[in-house]
Amino acid sequence: MPRFSIIVPSHGVAGRLSQALDSVLGQSFGDLQLIPVCDAPDTPADGGPPASSAAENSAAVAAGYAERDPRVTPVQSPPSAGPSGARNAGMRAAVGAYLLFLDGDDLLLPGALAALDARLAETADVDVLYAEHERAPWWEGEPTNPAAPLLAKAPEGAFAPVEMPALTGVQLPAWSAVYRRAFLAEQELSFPDGHFTDLGWGGLVGIAAGRVAVLRRAVVRHRLRRQGSRLNLPGAHQHTLLDQVERVLTRAAECALPAERTGPLFDQLFAVVLKTASRPERLSSGHRAFFARAARLYRRYRPAGHRVPGGSLGVQHRLLAAGAYSAFRALRGVNQAAGGAAGRLPRPRMLRTRLRYARDLRRPLDPELAVYCAYWGRGYACNPAAIHAKARELAPHIRAVFLVEAGQEHTMPRDVEYAVIGSRRYWEVLSRATYLINNANFAEGVVKRPGSVHLQTQHGTPLKTMGVDQSTYPVVAARSGSFTKLLGRVDRWDFNLSSNRHSTQMWERAYPGSYEQLEYGYPRNDVYYTATAGDVARVRAELGVPEGSTAVLYAPTHRDHHTGFEPGLDLAEFCAAAGEDVVVLLRAHYFYDRGGFPGADRIIDVTSHRCAEDVCLAADALVTDYSSIMFDYANLDRPIVVYADDWDVYRETRGVYFDLPAEPPGMVARTPRELAAVFRDGSYAGPRAGALRAVFRERFCQFDDGRAAERVVRRVLLGEPHAALPPVLPLAERVPAPAPAAATLVRS
Repeated sequence: MPRFSIIVPSHGVAGRLSQALDSVLGQSFGDLQLIPVCDAPDTPADGGPPASSAAENSAAVAAGYAERDPRVTPVQSPPSAGPSGARNAGMRAAVGAYLLFLDGDDLLLPGALAALDARLAETADVDVLYAEHERAPWWEGEPTNPAAPLLAKAPEGAFAPVEMPALTGVQLPAWSAVYRRAFLAEQELSFPDGHFTDLGWGGLVGIAAGRVAVLRRAVVRHRLRRQGSRLNLPGAHQHTLLDQVERVLTRAAECALPAERTGPLFDQLFAVVLKTASRPERLSSGHRAFFARAARLYRRYRPAGHRVPGGSLGVQHRLLAAGAYSAFRALRGVNQAAGGAAGRLPRPRMLRTRLRYARDLRRPLDPELAVYCAYWGRGYACNPAAIHAKARELAPHIRAVFLVEAGQEHTMPRDVEYAVIGSRRYWEVLSRATYLINNANFAEGVVKRPGSVHLQTQHGTPLKTMGVDQSTYPVVAARSGSFTKLLGRVDRWDFNLSSNRHSTQMWERAYPGSYEQLEYGYPRNDVYYTATAGDVARVRAELGVPEGSTAVLYAPTHRDHHTGFEPGLDLAEFCAAAGEDVVVLLRAHYFYDRGGFPGADRIIDVTSHRCAEDVCLAADALVTDYSSIMFDYANLDRPIVVYADDWDVYRETRGVYFDLPAEPPGMVARTPRELAAVFRDGSYAGPRAGALRAVFRERFCQFDDGRAAERVVRRVLLGEPHAALPPVLPLAERVPAPAPAAATLVRS
């Protein structure tokens, strides 16, 4: 029997689940059972995205850990059962002597299990061992230790709860303690149904425990969700707080708890009740009914000889006891924060433009206007362009305006309406559009109007860290600006597009928000399944690829520790080593998309070519370092070589989400000599490279099937339910665009 069973519910946190599981399995104390609790697949009746999509994300993560470590035992619980159902499911599967609960987006601190085990040995295996915990934001800020002041007052060894009446369990979350499994079974304890389950659980456990102890050390890092606790949101669920309070007080009365214990328990429970009662914004309806029921409970369970606290809290106690709702409401007032209109206004440079924008924001939204933008206005490209093209076909009634930076107007197709960023027209369309579609972010000052729909399409699958995950890497964090402002822009998103489950999970981590994930694939990649041999030949001719030659696309990524573009490879030497029929298509990162890099014979600079998809179609093979273009190119099922000459430096300075050299899409070269060798001997396109690519495609080409744009337009612009959209075609049934007819690279 393992010493500990750690139960980890994962609902809604698939993106951070791996971090939680790693924090457990990485403990120096290894006598454990790890139980990830995943959502049981479910299909909603409203036609929305199936819950199974998110469920499969966490289930896939948990299954991967179970395959690698026999200590991992995944179980399932339906989302409708809530946190209590998930924890109870984990308890039923637990075999450890002690149970510990860990939320799926929290961390078990290093050395925690060893410290808990040592303390349990010192205290002769108590029923409950309470411990401290850290409370920290996800992306920045110093952690606090809220339990420390309470636990500092506890006796040194094991003790009976009556020796410290203030330690009721009500003030501590479920994951701030470990529980003897046999004790829980003897007392038939489980998490009560409904919301505020930690409060009910803590109170019931505290009442039943015979011997307890404390560990004055933090064992869990609780990472606050930037959206705040779900329990603080307004809604009918706030009334269930009183169910938990009544449940705990009823049990205390049944157990004839002594007065010295019921007093602190009563005060702590009603401190929570009064906190909710004094915030009418949390109770969208039924505030008076909530207060009336709370008053009845107060009078029924108030301990004999109870003394109300002093100060304003004591006044609230007296008003609640008297059921004086009107007086209580007058005392507290309506505590609603009203943001100033000036703070919500954008900041156009010219006062006249600012005033016009403020005026236009008061005009009705145009239900048939969509605004598109790609790469901060670099032109007609990427997912926004692909969605725009499909919308012309499926939603011709919606007028579209593309945003473009000044000086780049010539890059726009003649039949596409556009507005120059910063112009009067730019602010006008932004103020009136119902649909706003971008692969980056709109300007800081753009207001998210009620009724408008913002779609974030993204522009790649993340290998490098993104969003708030960059905060721990000083080089990139210094260039990223304020993460708080970034998250303010994320709050505008209604939908976020994903091309694979890996992306879904990483977006959830990097950009925490309340948006809906659309696992539809990237519209820009549709062409990899719809292009014909004629299209491929046309693009090669436009780029100047000589007939009969083999085009190798070299696409290095941007490096935050470099001040400008550095090719990282002597391309002329590579061409000489690869063969006389090889030409290199050089495509730098879009930060350097003005092109004009010095070239040579057999080197074609395609950096300024506006369509990355065309360039990929033209290439027989791809050589890249860490660019996300590899994930898109993999859809073509053509050879990919990773040139990882500075992987260790890049990983340490930029941060990455997985070990690319260990899970590559093809052969990996660390030096120019190794790179030339895989082309000379043909291994770049050999069986081993093909096997690696097949595994890579299964993982990262999950939703790209040629119909992503259609799904997006029908769901976002036409409002069709998820169930009505075309399903994603299995990878084995997809047929990529034909490869160019080129000579083999195998050399003797």
